[in-house]
Amino acid sequence: MPAPQVVRDLIERFERNRAAYMMPTYNETEVRREFLDPLFGAMGWDMDNSAGYAEPYKDVVHEYRLRIGKETKAPDYSFRIGGTRKFFVEAKRPSVNVQVDRAGAYQLRRYAWSAKLPLSPKFRK
Repeated sequence: MPAPQVVRDLIERFERNRAAYMMPTYNETEVRREFLDPLFGAMGWDMDNSAGYAEPYKDVVHEYRLRIGKETKAPDYSFRIGGTRKFFVEAKRPSVNVQVDRAGAYQLRRYAWSAKLPLSPKFRK
């Protein structure tokens, strides 16, 4: 099955402007708004709560507040089905090499563990 057109368009736009997106000045918020939100939307997630669900039943919660020890942290995305949290996504700007800088992977696993979620990816070479 081919990727939806919106996904192919996102890939093409990224490739066309790769040099600009790889600059450290291109930040995480821009990645989320320009690429991740449309990508997850193309996969059927209601990224802007167009359905008008009350807070506990939204499909996606942006900057979800999560208690970790004595601190409150905020994963970039919390994805839910029927109000039940299923997984988190933590965005990083494209200039961050996640194969070398593994702090993001640790951050995501810490969120998942603290929320008692079974999902949390491991990076492998």
